[in-house]
Amino acid sequence: MPQITVLIAGKTYRMACGEGEEERLEGLAATLDAKIVEMRDAFGEIGDMRLQVMAALTFADMLVDAQARITRLEAQAEELKTLLAGADERRQANEDKVSDAVAKAADRIERLARGLALGPPAET
Repeated sequence: MPQITVLIAGKTYRMACGEGEEERLEGLAATLDAKIVEMRDAFGEIGDMRLQVMAALTFADMLVDAQARITRLEAQAEELKTLLAGADERRQANEDKVSDAVAKAADRIERLARGLALGPPAET
């Protein structure tokens, strides 16, 4: 199992990760470190542990918001699928009606053509 070393809030941490996940874990650590630096700039030196907890809570808040948004978007996608299915059914029903109307019109045209082919009734 690969191991990497990351720097977060000025401290070095050795961590194990799955094969091929090294860059991702390094990126996540860099993101956390950047958030801690940002918060340190905003709030000053309020203690490393407090800054780390505040950064973690900030990311947790973002995650909860993202999950809620995903849930809303999935519900909207399901509604759209339902609407689309209904639209497909209506389209098929309309196509069936048009097909029936064309078939009836074709029958009528054929009857008229046969009637014309027979010619006018003979005069006596």
